[in-house]
Amino acid sequence: MTYDTAPNPVQIDNAEGQSAAILVCEHASYAIPPALNGLGLSKEASQSHAAWDPGAMAVAQRMSQKLDAVLVSSTVSRLVYDCNRPPSALDAMPAKSEVFDVPGNAGLTQTDRDTRAETYYVPFQAALAAQIAKTAAPIIVTVHSFTPVYHRQERAVEIGILHDHDTRLADAMLNTAAAHTSALVLRNEPYGPDNGVTHTLREHALPGGHLNVMLEVRNDLITTPEAQAAMGDMIAAWVADAVSQITDQGAVQCVA
Repeated sequence: MTYDTAPNPVQIDNAEGQSAAILVCEHASYAIPPALNGLGLSKEASQSHAAWDPGAMAVAQRMSQKLDAVLVSSTVSRLVYDCNRPPSALDAMPAKSEVFDVPGNAGLTQTDRDTRAETYYVPFQAALAAQIAKTAAPIIVTVHSFTPVYHRQERAVEIGILHDHDTRLADAMLNTAAAHTSALVLRNEPYGPDNGVTHTLREHALPGGHLNVMLEVRNDLITTPEAQAAMGDMIAAWVADAVSQITDQGAVQCVA
């Protein structure tokens, strides 16, 4: 799903979902608010994987339907503000992303950075925190996609199961992977906690001891609505199965 405009920095899908799972899609959109003048990017750059996670939102929305889970997503490009990064991180508002320069992020003052964080990051964090606070024994699942070629290096991994120091849900998903997919599934690939990608988990799951995992799907596997739906169905069932391996929590079920 994409957005032509982004009047609100955060979107909530299925707000009344009854599942203990809370889905998160920080890189759901490539929208750049008009006031930022496109960040000086070409159309190619502004809609590339550098700007968002293609297919991730559609997969997350399908999972939300199958799990009856709330989904919290950002409505702006991660080049505007990457909601999976703290304001102190340079790549929260990168001046360059892979091969693309981002002119609108070059030379940002601390005031500029603070304004961006207050406008986009703070409301996103608050909305996610509110959903977690009203959910009994919440399970945080973040949904991402990645490019099959990065800095000219091909990536063989098809689905990455990422975690920080709490490995419970990741372990259960890895242990049950063969029952759900023939894809090449690897731990903490193509990124891991040392790359700074587990910020959402660190902020919203680890302090409360909540089950959590970060999912990365190679984006060439989810280029069509049919593929996105199939992937969402499969991962929803996989998450539900993995949760059942480590808890008696019946609130995480994949519905037909």
